Formats: sequence, C-alpha cells, structure tokens
Amino acid sequence: MRFRPGEVDGAFVVEPELRTDDRGFFARAFDVTEFADHGLDTAVVQTNVSYNVRRGTLRGMHWQAAPHQETKLIRCTAGSILDVVVDIRPSSRTYLRWMAAELSATNRHAMYAPVGVAHGYLTLTDGAEVTYQVSHPFTPEADRGARWDDPSFAIDWPSTPAVISQKDADHPPFQR
Repeated sequence: MRFRPGEVDGAFVVEPELRTDDRGFFARAFDVTEFADHGLDTAVVQTNVSYNVRRGTLRGMHWQAAPHQETKLIRCTAGSILDVVVDIRPSSRTYLRWMAAELSATNRHAMYAPVGVAHGYLTLTDGAEVTYQVSHPFTPEADRGARWDDPSFAIDWPSTPAVISQKDADHPPFQR
C-alpha cells in the first residue's frame, strides 16, 4: 500500500498495490502493521455501508464529539465519490483546511480520516456504494455536523448537491 499524505494533518489517501495476472488482481486493502508503521489508528470496531441511488447525493459534514471520536477508513466499492475531510482541531496547524480525493471502484483508493476531522462526500455517479471502517461505535448523543457549504470550510465542491437529507441540510454553521 502507498500512503499519500494530504493537506490535513494525519489524513491520507491510501492506494492499494495491485498484483495482477490473467485472473485479475489481488491487493491488500488494510494491513494493521503497515497502518501502525505510519502512526495510524488500527482499531476497527464497526464497518458501515452507504448506498446512494443518485449522482449528486451529498452526505456530510459529520464527526463524533469527544470522548466518542472516531477514525475512519473510507472506500468507494461501486461508482465514485469526491470524499472530503476538514480539520476541525483548533490546536492543529491545518485547522479549517480541507482535502478531497476521488474514491472509486476503479481506482480503489481509500481515505484515512483521523480523529478531529469533519467528513463528507458527494457522489459523482449513480449507484455509488461507500464502505467505512470506524474505530469507535456510533454514539447518537455524540453525533455532530456542520453545513456542507459552510464559509469557514470553503470546500470547492464540483457541483451543488442534487440530493441531501433534511438533517444534513439543517446542520448549523461551524462553531469556531
């Protein structure tokens, strides 16, 4: 695996190294030793799957409040998405910076989102399926969010969302 650091401290795009032959390919999607060698959280306590019918579906921007914070390893297993993380750690040198990566069933990349970032994505195709490995179980009372178009984040989305849940549309502006 190749770990490509991004514009947010502790966030990485993880690229599998494909071993190909006439059958197709084989690749590791997760290796506890390699992740630990990069200083990354290797705990996985829950795996979630999200299926998105329409292109232009936005989910985000979400995080869990302390002490229920979580790291996420996000992978798109069907279609493609623009995956985004925003640093919301006030003491971080990359505070309020964001990074984005296209994750797709074709490129097989993953986003490693560390504790202390807001996460969201926009589907770039119909039928996008996203799998998350998370380090802490979802805790409803710790669920937090901010608007996808919050000026504090200034995320350069490729298009305006066509589909967004009422909950995500109603997120308040980010509180600095």
